[in-house]
Amino acid sequence: MLKYFLKKYRTFILVVFVSASSIVSWSFVDDFFEISKHLDIFSSAFREVNMYYVDSVEPGKLMKKGIDAMLETLDPYTNYIPESEVDDYRFMTTGQYGGIGALIRQKGDYVAISEPYEGFPAHKADLRAGDEIREIDGVSAKGKKTDEVSRILKGQPKTQVKILLKREGEKDFLEKTITREEIKVKSVPFYGMLNNETGYIRLSHFTDNCGNEVKEALMKLKEKNPKGIILDLRYNPGGLLNEAVNVSNVFIDRGQEIVSTRGKMKTLDRTYKAINTPIDTEIPLVVLVNSGSASASEIVSGSIQDLDRGVIIGQRTFGKGLVQTTRTLGYNSQLKITTSKYYVPSGRCIQALDYTHKNTDGSVGKIPDSLVTEFKTKAGRKVFDGGGILPDVIVEPKKLSNITVSLVTKNIIFDFASQYRNNHSSIVAARDFYLSENDWKEFVTFIDGKDYDYTTKSEKSLEELKKNSEEEKYLDALRTSIDELKLKLAHDKTEDVDKNREEISNIIEQEIVSRYYFQSGKIEASFHDDMEIQKALEVLGNTSMHSTILNGTFKASSEPLKK
Repeated sequence: MLKYFLKKYRTFILVVFVSASSIVSWSFVDDFFEISKHLDIFSSAFREVNMYYVDSVEPGKLMKKGIDAMLETLDPYTNYIPESEVDDYRFMTTGQYGGIGALIRQKGDYVAISEPYEGFPAHKADLRAGDEIREIDGVSAKGKKTDEVSRILKGQPKTQVKILLKREGEKDFLEKTITREEIKVKSVPFYGMLNNETGYIRLSHFTDNCGNEVKEALMKLKEKNPKGIILDLRYNPGGLLNEAVNVSNVFIDRGQEIVSTRGKMKTLDRTYKAINTPIDTEIPLVVLVNSGSASASEIVSGSIQDLDRGVIIGQRTFGKGLVQTTRTLGYNSQLKITTSKYYVPSGRCIQALDYTHKNTDGSVGKIPDSLVTEFKTKAGRKVFDGGGILPDVIVEPKKLSNITVSLVTKNIIFDFASQYRNNHSSIVAARDFYLSENDWKEFVTFIDGKDYDYTTKSEKSLEELKKNSEEEKYLDALRTSIDELKLKLAHDKTEDVDKNREEISNIIEQEIVSRYYFQSGKIEASFHDDMEIQKALEVLGNTSMHSTILNGTFKASSEPLKK
């Protein structure tokens, strides 16, 4: 009887296994057929368009457009990278390329130097911010855009490029022959002591070796015996995941989980732990973040927060909890594809937008409040998923006035700083530089007659009212009232400049300092009026506040810090 039962049982198992295999096989065959069918349709359509379309088409551009349109239905981080753009992508991940070492920007019909990198060929050749590039290797640069000029200026190290420049205040053109070098932009553009007790490290990108840059910066700062450290991740868009782990590991014990990734392909799921000996796990730490802090920045700030290693100060971060992997395609092209989501130590994912469930119009909504889940830090503090990293201490972002925004976006402050550099051979140390009364008067004279006007929200609303009333044939009846309102709303640009002198001066100071001390100097000059840094100094200067924030017993004011 038992023998008969086992025989029958084995038959049942075999039937179930064969049935399950058939279902899986059928599903696989079905998927394979669907993919093959649509690839065949696409290939046929592509071939027919190339052959029969009335005008000539460029197959490469046509294919890229098709791939881009397909990937746009997914998320903005899944991108096709053709061979022509691989070098730009490599620079984003390594910070390394061959070129002259300078940022450039559009300036009318030409492209101008925005900022030479300190110590690299453009700096050595005395290229300055504001210099207009008129010719490159004898070819006019008029009408060329920044991406075109960038591609021409880049090239193999040890090759030369000849540039004809127009500098404000110089009668003649300047001709420079520059030898390209391998350019490696530092991920830590500045570190130093803010005062006798507080060290500061600015991390701008998570590129190759940035973990070691942060490690070396902290070791140098520790020689000065700081009582606290500020790690600044504001406006850091992220980068390499492994470098986010390395940066976290500088402050977190070996063996601690930093982040884990999970996706559809379970074989690719990973847990990343700190594997190196940290530099310091005890020194009081503050991490600065804002809405421009994304991806790897959120891994670092999230792990620091979840492990109660430091206090997070600033504004809610961007909310990018998606991980991309680069897949090699044919002909030196690549596909950057989202393969998983990442989770910080508490188990939360900070992805803010739900690309899986797009709206019918193609727009993307945020994770609804009903799906936001509570998690706990190591010490039991409440944290939440679904929308970036919410700081422990919120500092409201400083909003610039309309007049200041206009002066910046219309390059007027940029041009004044360039003129200032050409008229002054040197200035005092970056942190000690302030605009003098004479400097301010010089600026006011400089902007006289220049177009830096703007339209207020009230003026825009009034124009909309005028337009609507004209369409509805009420304008004749309302014209007098509208004209009176327009007169009352008219703003005085000169008065606006004087009223916002302090904030305008701060930006001018940073721009001028960058002409002499480059990126590191600009960062130092920004300390004059940095609310987040002032709050960080307050927290680090109060041992009780710092520790009670981390153990969850601190009773913060209901009002966030305001300017």
